[in-house]
Amino acid sequence: MVETVTEERPWTLENVRELQELAGAKVPASLIAMRLRRSQSDVRAKASELGLSLSAE
Repeated sequence: MVETVTEERPWTLENVRELQELAGAKVPASLIAMRLRRSQSDVRAKASELGLSLSAE
């Protein structure tokens, strides 16, 4: 069963570092979202806030 994210969780330093690492490795946003258990829009918003580019799907 797929778990739906309904509550907004704060980004931890560990989450941010993992996002930076995965974005740098050109991992698609959809896979980053699954890995971090966040929505794709949440991942894209944080990446934009940090000035990171995300790989196209």
